[in-house]
Amino acid sequence: MQAICVKRVLLYAGKLGANGNVRQKLSGMRAAVCRKPNCGYSCRMTKAADSDLVRLASEVRGCTICGDLPLGPRPIFQIHSKARILIAGQAPGRITHHKDRPFDDPSGERLRAWMGIDRDIFYDASKVAIVPMGLCFPGTGKSGDFAPRAECAPAWRAKILARMPGIACTLVIGRYALDWHIEPPKKASLASIVQDWKTHAPGLWPMPHPSPRNNRWLKVNPWFEEEVLPALRGRVRELL
Repeated sequence: MQAICVKRVLLYAGKLGANGNVRQKLSGMRAAVCRKPNCGYSCRMTKAADSDLVRLASEVRGCTICGDLPLGPRPIFQIHSKARILIAGQAPGRITHHKDRPFDDPSGERLRAWMGIDRDIFYDASKVAIVPMGLCFPGTGKSGDFAPRAECAPAWRAKILARMPGIACTLVIGRYALDWHIEPPKKASLASIVQDWKTHAPGLWPMPHPSPRNNRWLKVNPWFEEEVLPALRGRVRELL
């Protein structure tokens, strides 16, 4: 694995809202001699970063840690070393598993409308990265899809995020992503977490899931579309 600047990685981890455990893991990544003047930290920032990300993506796509998944392992994500925006969701659903494309459904249409971008931009990995907490479809229970597999994020998330240093805006969707990126109080409601968005913006944007199942939540909390979305669209425009 190519060595990278520890200082920069930790700064990027802060932007992404990685919790203390993640920052500790990142700080242990090996480094080499810095060739940038006045850096003060060991680093090597070369064009090899792109090929390193490609190698990692290939490794992730071949992951079989969760070999007992009902439809088998099929990691679904979208990453690029130049991406500026990150969508941090829960886990792919059954339809996404079969399509092998994230947010290619009504939830995705609403999410793109929230962001104020079209499909071409959304699926341009050099602009928008998509990395759910669980990369594979976890299966379905009596009350809906199961939670993201617990094995996934510890195995891959820190490695992936560390290789996208340009991320400056993360849409944090769902409780599992919120717990990773924002660490809200355990008993905090989704509404209270999202309503506190100014505390985390412009780097982090706590969000409800764009699923049609959340129509009632959106109706009960009109301030989200009136206050949060205009600010989010402005931030997206700045980065794209």
